[in-house]
Amino acid sequence: MATRRMTVAQAVVEFLGRQYLVDSVGGEDYRGRLIPGMFGIFGHGNVAGVGQALKQWQAKDPALMPYYQGRNEQAQSHQAVGYARHNRRRATFAVSTSIGPGSSNLLTGAALATANRLPVLLLPSDTFATRAADPVLQQLERPEAYDITVNDAFRPLSKYFDRVSRPEQLFSALHHGLRVLTDPAETGAVTISLPQDVQAEVFDVPEEFLAERDWRIRRPEPEEQDIRRAVELIRAAKRPLIIAGGGVLYAFATEQLAELAELTGIPVAYTQAGVGVLPWDAPYCLGAIGSTGTTAANAVAREADLIIGVGTRYEDFTTASRTAFQNPDVRFVNINVAPIDAYKHGTSLPIVADARKTLAKLASGLSGYRVGADLAQLAAAEKDRWNRTVDEAFDTRHTPLPSQNEIIGAVNRAMDERDVVICAAGSLPGDLHKMWRVRDPFGYHVEYAYSCMGYEIPGGLGVKRAAADEADRAAEGSAEARPRDVVVMVGDGSYLMMHTELVTAVAEGLKLITVLIQNHGYASIGALSESLGSQRFGTKYRTLDRKHHTFDDGEKLPIDLAANAESLGVRVIRVEPGEDVIADLEAAVAKAKAEPEGSGPVLIHIESDPLLDAPDSESWWDVPVSGASELESTQHAYRTYTDQKSRQKPLLG
Repeated sequence: MATRRMTVAQAVVEFLGRQYLVDSVGGEDYRGRLIPGMFGIFGHGNVAGVGQALKQWQAKDPALMPYYQGRNEQAQSHQAVGYARHNRRRATFAVSTSIGPGSSNLLTGAALATANRLPVLLLPSDTFATRAADPVLQQLERPEAYDITVNDAFRPLSKYFDRVSRPEQLFSALHHGLRVLTDPAETGAVTISLPQDVQAEVFDVPEEFLAERDWRIRRPEPEEQDIRRAVELIRAAKRPLIIAGGGVLYAFATEQLAELAELTGIPVAYTQAGVGVLPWDAPYCLGAIGSTGTTAANAVAREADLIIGVGTRYEDFTTASRTAFQNPDVRFVNINVAPIDAYKHGTSLPIVADARKTLAKLASGLSGYRVGADLAQLAAAEKDRWNRTVDEAFDTRHTPLPSQNEIIGAVNRAMDERDVVICAAGSLPGDLHKMWRVRDPFGYHVEYAYSCMGYEIPGGLGVKRAAADEADRAAEGSAEARPRDVVVMVGDGSYLMMHTELVTAVAEGLKLITVLIQNHGYASIGALSESLGSQRFGTKYRTLDRKHHTFDDGEKLPIDLAANAESLGVRVIRVEPGEDVIADLEAAVAKAKAEPEGSGPVLIHIESDPLLDAPDSESWWDVPVSGASELESTQHAYRTYTDQKSRQKPLLG
């Protein structure tokens, strides 16, 4: 067998540069780079290993494994996740770090990727495998277990973890890691720990290991008996409801979902990850469901006797903390490639299969079936009621500071159908979920499985990279293809968490549009705190009143986030409060969109009134309230809580 002498790090880089993802959906064949690039911040743990290997290939063939800078390791993993989601899990990035804090900065990113079922390859460096230099700088010593390092913290956060303590272990580590990355039922963070001395160690690498390799996404067919049983359950149901999750998007099943809804009249509600499965104005689309859902979806869900879950993991916002489905006879048919999700809620029928293939077979089996007129009338009436509610929320003007509803409406109107909105944490995700009017399956990207503050800007950069690649593929054989504009919507709380990745956008000339909503605090938790009787404690950005040791009553902090962005090299548009604030915001978004690709990031700064709430979902979210309190506000909140808690269904699945 032919071999080559090279370091472990050199083998890692060359191997990853030759891995391809292949897929066949709807008769279309796809083949593309699985790992098209690597992020990295270098320290003593990886500078002479992975860093040297990347530099060597940059000189030899820059296209094999392009290197990208970043300002924070966590943010680099968020970029990889954003890229992976827009690519529908067909590609992601690798992230290299030094040991110690460089590695542990990735922990949040690993948890986010795994919670969202999205692939990312993490390559944290580790302490000396030989212990020749021990303890090394940034090594965490555990006297009762000397073989434990910081990187062991990745074990519960990763879908696959391995440590390459000897060069020969690299072969199985990478093969098993990529197996998990490309498995739709198992994907998430894949962490391969690379001790710094092993990275630089030389060994014989088989040429076969370095050859191009294809990895195919598994899209399993449903069992015929499951299809027959599902058809029976649907035909027998009086008020069925489809809940579509992100799995519909990852299976490229939006057309099949639309065909099934049109054929049968079964209304469709979508989860946070499922926004985009249908256009918002499609006749059978009820919009978002659950705690951050529409009144239309929640009204139909309350009476539904059959829930057909497609590609959803039934997160507590989706089920309104198990209060959304009040029909005592409600049953569940769950379609999912992941068994853990297919078996939830004590399902009557788990179908462990690909969403696209299953929906197509259901449509065939349900030929001639149509829901009753009463359900169709209820769904249409509730949809109309909710649309009028959103129209009012978007169009009601408040001065001098607008509501977040008005801001969302203005940005929504100013964006093209193919553009992508990005968000992750705070009050915005819930408001966007229920009110954002999406028409394109790729047009909505809100990270809500982990709802990580700070995800927005790096996640948006990942989407922008993916949109550029998408445009390049579309341009093959055509004169021009315009990349989608990517618009990040972020509050001041999340902005302050990880705004430094704007420097990455400046360095690469990435046209990322950020709408920064300044409300001087944590609006979402402020509203939640108030509803739970805690009086918005600790949620305002105010100067400290040292006498009473409180941040609740001081002056607003004299910070200028627009100036902060300008200092990072970002072009800033300030939208001033006043009568014309919403018209000015729409104009600002249009101006930012008109900037050419490659011109770098634009930030639009606008202030809002955090006390003006979004329309009520007529739903609930279970956040426990203190059972004993001296505060009257908490006592009142507890009475409300116990009333809502009485409607909660027992734990099943």
